[in-house]
Amino acid sequence: MLLAHMVAALVGPLLVRRIGRNAFYPLAAVPGASAVWLATLDPVALAEHPREAVLPWIPAFGIDLAFRLDTLSWVLALIATGIGAIVLLYCARYFKDTEPGLGRFAALLTAFAGAMVGLVLSDDVMMLYTFWELTTIFSYLLVGHYQDKQASRRAALNALISTTAGGLAMLVGLLMLALPAGSMRLSVIVADPMWEQAGPFLVTAMVLILVGATSKSALVPTHFWLPGAMAAPTPVSAYLHAAAMVKAGIYLILRVAPALTHLEVVSIVLAAVGAATMLVGGWRALRQTDIKLLLAYGTVSQLGFLAAVAAIATHDAVLVALAMLIAHAVFKAPLFMVVGIIDKKFGTRDLRVLSGVWRAAPVVAVIGIVSAASMAAVPPLYGFVAKEAIYTALWTAGGWQRLLLIALIAGSILTVAYSWRFVHGAFGAAPGAPRVATPRIPVLYWLPPAAVAALSIVLCVVVGPLEEILRAYSSMLPETGEGVHLAVVPHVGVPLLASALTLGLGIVVSVLARPVAAFQKKVSPQSWAEGGLAEAFDAERGFRRILRATDALSIVATSFFQRGSLPYTLGTMLVVLIALVVPVALTQSPLPDNLVLFQHPVELIVLPIAALAALGAARSRRRLRAVFLITVTGYCAALLFLVAGAPDVAITQVLVETAMTVVLVLVLRRLPIHFSRRPLRIGAWGRWGIAISTAVVLCGGTLYAADARYREALGPGLIEPAYTIGGGHNVVNVTLVDARVWDTMGEIGVLLVVATGVASLVFVTRRERPIARVRDLQSKTSIWRRRVDAELPQNALDFDARPDDAAGGNRWRTWLSAGLTLAPERRMVILEVITRIAFPMMMMFSIYLLMAGHNLPGGGFAGGLVAGLALALRYIAGGRYELSEAAPVQAGLVLGAGMALAVLAGVLPVLMGGNVFATATPVVHVPLLGELHFPSALIFDIGVYLVVLGVMLDFLRSLGSQIDQQQEAETDAR
Repeated sequence: MLLAHMVAALVGPLLVRRIGRNAFYPLAAVPGASAVWLATLDPVALAEHPREAVLPWIPAFGIDLAFRLDTLSWVLALIATGIGAIVLLYCARYFKDTEPGLGRFAALLTAFAGAMVGLVLSDDVMMLYTFWELTTIFSYLLVGHYQDKQASRRAALNALISTTAGGLAMLVGLLMLALPAGSMRLSVIVADPMWEQAGPFLVTAMVLILVGATSKSALVPTHFWLPGAMAAPTPVSAYLHAAAMVKAGIYLILRVAPALTHLEVVSIVLAAVGAATMLVGGWRALRQTDIKLLLAYGTVSQLGFLAAVAAIATHDAVLVALAMLIAHAVFKAPLFMVVGIIDKKFGTRDLRVLSGVWRAAPVVAVIGIVSAASMAAVPPLYGFVAKEAIYTALWTAGGWQRLLLIALIAGSILTVAYSWRFVHGAFGAAPGAPRVATPRIPVLYWLPPAAVAALSIVLCVVVGPLEEILRAYSSMLPETGEGVHLAVVPHVGVPLLASALTLGLGIVVSVLARPVAAFQKKVSPQSWAEGGLAEAFDAERGFRRILRATDALSIVATSFFQRGSLPYTLGTMLVVLIALVVPVALTQSPLPDNLVLFQHPVELIVLPIAALAALGAARSRRRLRAVFLITVTGYCAALLFLVAGAPDVAITQVLVETAMTVVLVLVLRRLPIHFSRRPLRIGAWGRWGIAISTAVVLCGGTLYAADARYREALGPGLIEPAYTIGGGHNVVNVTLVDARVWDTMGEIGVLLVVATGVASLVFVTRRERPIARVRDLQSKTSIWRRRVDAELPQNALDFDARPDDAAGGNRWRTWLSAGLTLAPERRMVILEVITRIAFPMMMMFSIYLLMAGHNLPGGGFAGGLVAGLALALRYIAGGRYELSEAAPVQAGLVLGAGMALAVLAGVLPVLMGGNVFATATPVVHVPLLGELHFPSALIFDIGVYLVVLGVMLDFLRSLGSQIDQQQEAETDAR
């Protein structure tokens, strides 16, 4: 079902583009087919033997793709798919082909249906949270469908923030429960014996979960987002805010009911919140003149009603809550669809303007009246059956539940009143308003709401089998009272008297509509409250005030910490690090007991040199001097690695430091020679204090981290597998390209991003430029021209870069391919000679490191660095044209080829029937050389080699050649 919804969502925009609004018909087939399949199952049998599907997802954390279909999820999934299909059919006539963003809307609504199904089927808490947030995101996009309207954008943002905040609280609560239960499966958590002795920890976790449920189902104080969401198209209201998404919170309460039954205090608080929501929603509904907004507040009221009953978490309460949940879906969804028809056909939703709709559209009026009557619990409709069962359950339970019954009766009186207000306002005569014209309403427009509204009658016929289905889930909860049954003809007693009282007083409130409206206006905080007091009584205004305060606080915090100064930002980060570590460090002993001051006498020589170089770099006023001193510290670290017996790490450290020095020197050409002066001595002392404190914290943290080891080191255990499995004696390289290949894959990916970022900073207009070769140059061409005129021989200035047959006697002989392109005063013959000799040797050495790295110090990373440094030497000696002659390829091509080879090394074993990055070491017998081993990881290592080489080439092209051209252009301009 989930895959089908996903595919339908993906093809939805294409269908809309091809056949317009009629695309909703084939899209409706997906949830429709899902509903038909669900209907073929036996929900009673699912209570004893749930259908489960489990696939490992993140085994290390016990997270699975776990789905479970029991009676409760069957009911909710059937509502989500059945009504979802009908709403999609309704969309085919509600929208026009010219509706902006119709394809996107179709995809989102279909995807939402799939997310809702996934939510009610999820048994793993992480899967539940994933689908929970997917419904939030899809709801946000659907509510904000009319992007050009501020009301839609604001309503979407309110819904997103409110439900997301509750969802995060729910996630924390679920993870708190998963810890003591020892499982991420929700079915295991709620059935765990730990609930029999629930303490503060479990109570806190349950409260956090219920915070998520209340925010999703728009209970007080987050009830304001649901009426605001009525800015969405009416199909969204009919599905998300009547039958599907807002039921997710009620579903979660019912799902955790077996655990909630042990937490009576939590149940009482949640029931009180639900009752308050029912009263607030009903009271606000009586004041609305927009019939859609009236139904929205009615939905808030009904959700409070459902939450209050479900919170009791007993056998009877869960039974009647499920019955009422079904009733609400089958009467509220068609009511919203009826409002959509009225809005589209009569151009207004204002009940003060609508007059005579029942004559102009009698079929639509019948649908609306039947649904509203079921909402008001008028017998013998199904709404009455469900509400009568609730009254019976609360009355027979006794205790505090009878107090709750009084509150719910008061809320139900308001329900009757606003149901009549809807019927009279939508279909009756409006005083002083002209009678509406009779429109043409196609059958396919009113048939979907009629099909759902008919269930308010049909379900009364099958209350017996329906009760058996619902009792299959509620039977796992403790029984209280005398037992409740769903009955069309109830027994005479207090519950029936309460129903009669509800209808009677509801009619009285409807008859006294004008005095009630005047009383509401008089007591409304909007009439007498001002300023902050008014916002305290208005949830939405209070919410916006919180958002404004958060924005103001963020502006102050941002201006304080983010001033655009790199030293200030870095200093702030380091101060926070010190502040977090020092309190913990004060509780520890000054030094670990097993501290060894040094292991080799060389350390006593190297460490002072490194320290002096670091201090010199910090005090240096010249940037170039600071760079070289930093390089000294890096070389000292390489010596320490070498002394410690890590030649691979030492080689890499030396090569990285050398490459970094080259890059920094290239960058310094565009920076001032000296660092900026710091005139304030206080600032200098502060920087020294932060620097020294950070050094102490980092060194101390490193010492204690090393002392905290409680397991044996992994190194010795890798020696034998490195040869038997990885086919190499160099454990470091085998680990990088075999055992921890995914780490290395991530690292070369980072290198790729870094190279792209550096190039984008320098190449402003184009990433790849044509490579200029010497043979493409015209005569009398030189780079790095003289800054001042000087007396030079004419033949030193007029030279020709063309081949000998064209240049004749004016052709210069050079050691490098592009030596002629350098201005004479820029050439260094000794450097050219050294480069001519050293470059091929360095390239051969880089290949040696690549090929030998599996058994000896080296590897693709070190080899790529050596090759990159060889190119850097060519560039320094001969300029940018020499670099082009040495590497006449684009850096992006080298980077891409290296990454492609790395990916191929992972995919190729899969194509041959193995796993990703599986290892193979074929043996080849070569004459003279003998037996040669070629591990498959060599392919990945070659990819690493090319990526590193591409990064170096990109640096040389962007920070070298490109800056050369910029400086030459500046010289020409002068």
